Amino acid sequence: MDSEERPRALSQFKRFQTNDEGRKTFTSIDQIKTEASIERLYDRYEQLSALESTLPKLHRADHARYLQLSLERLSTAYECLDSSRPWMVYWILNAASILNLRFSDELLDRVVDFLVKCRSKDGGFGGGPGQDPHLATTYAAVNALCIIGTEKAFAAIDRQTLKTFLWAVRENNGAFRMHVGGELDVRGAYCAISSAKLSSFSPEDELKLFEGTSAWIAECQTYEGGFGGAPDLEAHGGYSFCAAAALMLLGGENRCDLNALLRWTVNRQMAYEGGFQGRTNKLVDGCYSFWQGALVPIVQALIARREGQQSIMNVSLFNRFALQEYVLICCQKPNGGLIDKPGKPADLYHTCYTLSGLAVAQHCETHSLPLVLGDERNEVLPTHPVHNIPPKAALDAYRYFLELDQPESAEDMCNGKGNDVPMDACSEHDSDRQSSSNMTEDSSSNYTSSRTSDD
Repeated sequence: MDSEERPRALSQFKRFQTNDEGRKTFTSIDQIKTEASIERLYDRYEQLSALESTLPKLHRADHARYLQLSLERLSTAYECLDSSRPWMVYWILNAASILNLRFSDELLDRVVDFLVKCRSKDGGFGGGPGQDPHLATTYAAVNALCIIGTEKAFAAIDRQTLKTFLWAVRENNGAFRMHVGGELDVRGAYCAISSAKLSSFSPEDELKLFEGTSAWIAECQTYEGGFGGAPDLEAHGGYSFCAAAALMLLGGENRCDLNALLRWTVNRQMAYEGGFQGRTNKLVDGCYSFWQGALVPIVQALIARREGQQSIMNVSLFNRFALQEYVLICCQKPNGGLIDKPGKPADLYHTCYTLSGLAVAQHCETHSLPLVLGDERNEVLPTHPVHNIPPKAALDAYRYFLELDQPESAEDMCNGKGNDVPMDACSEHDSDRQSSSNMTEDSSSNYTSSRTSDD
């Protein structure tokens, strides 16, 4: 840990609040209003922390109940997400993994059965049973099945039809549409590459499938340094993550300006709020705790790989304590779930990605102990910054599918002796940390701790 890293004296950071210099705009009004809502929470936290040194606290049990209830049954408010059901499964499972919670085997078995119903005969997964395959829901389903990690879950990923689907949405220049005849943007490339890597497509298949993809992604970088969804569009945190993660997996980092990307990304952390914004001149949002927060170590890893200087990974390039302050003080709902910003309702999307950002803030340095704000029980498990699933889940998936094709060389490949191991951005100690983290177990009978002797 950098000796300069320490929790902020929040009252001293009020000097970084917005000054509109007497010229109000819709943007400045929203920014000042958001800062005021956060200021109230920070002021209250400073008063209470003087009385209770263990603050802030991660309300683990509340979030666990929220996730359990959501996996079993959703309210009618989620009707609008009927075409995103694999996403909701993934958000719940990944958030639960970060909290070190595992649902019952019977419930996870039912989840696999449901995702099989979402699988298309044409390859990939749709947003629900009988729906057309889509790259986004394919990515979500593959991630969810890898998190479950059973033989049945891995078998639910039909690599042959998945390969057929990826070719069906591929453009001649290496870009990918989200579905047949659908929109074309950098999300498609990332979802396709991530799904192919976790499914251990052969190097020959990958070379053909992703020919030209790195070059197309590089065209999406803007003058600001971040990436837009497609060439000539505004830089955005979500698209920048997809672009950088895709380049990491393809080894295409030399095609873009990494220094400009790093500069743009670290400047998206808000000076007062501590969280990240998604675009220049926009408001803080809990989900960018991951989209921007994970982007920093990914870009660091790309620069380290390019320069041959692994020591680059030992330096924090964003304020990890400030991000944890925003998540723990401003983004937790008392009855469970995490939020965009104060005043917003909890939802599964923000619960997943805000917790993922918390995991990145605690674990993103390669050769250091976790950096945890507050009590040690606030520590969560690490997440793979490229795939956003548990590091061990990514490695297990890679090993499982590799052994189907090359059983004699799978162990060497998974131990990093091969040339195409998609684990570059993951700390070598992450899987060990999954068992060493100081976690509390919830007493609910509907789920069990995910810690096992194997971990």
